[in-house]
Amino acid sequence: MEPLRQFSDFLNKFAAIQESEFNSIIQPRIQLRRFGKKEVITYAGETERYLNFVSKGLARKYFRKGDEEIITQISMEGQIIHSQESFHSQTRSDYFVEAVEPTVLLSISREDLDDIFSTSANMERMGRKIVTFVLVLTERWQMSLLKLSPRERFIAFVQNNPELMQRTPQKFLASLLNIQPETFSRFKHLLKGK
Repeated sequence: MEPLRQFSDFLNKFAAIQESEFNSIIQPRIQLRRFGKKEVITYAGETERYLNFVSKGLARKYFRKGDEEIITQISMEGQIIHSQESFHSQTRSDYFVEAVEPTVLLSISREDLDDIFSTSANMERMGRKIVTFVLVLTERWQMSLLKLSPRERFIAFVQNNPELMQRTPQKFLASLLNIQPETFSRFKHLLKGK
């Protein structure tokens, strides 16, 4: 699907946006950005400048704890990825955002996003609903990490994200699910037995 149509469809899940509104208000503020595999999109220590919609590819968000990379998000086509706290508070990011595969992002700067929201009540409503959607997903994810056993997390993830299981390196998924790589491998072998 053409990137702008893909993004327009995503936004219309949150508010009805006329094609003319999208073309005149949103589209001029979108930056198409391309990143190669393993290329850093946002560095820890810098301020997140963009809200990023993944048009093509796969990206991860992580922070470093000593020598370890702790992954907190993996996003694919049709999803948003950015360092939320840094973006909304305009403070330094604790996170790196990196392309896992060659990735195409539709990005909107904080300033341009504020301009979009200020154009109408409908645009502001759309923004509020997107932020709420992202917050709910984040809280749901945090709850699953606290509430579910490693095995339950693994099974739920496999059921809900079969494509990510195929496309994402196992060590990244193990980190995302807060499961030791050996345990993750054992769980994968259990799946093959079924």
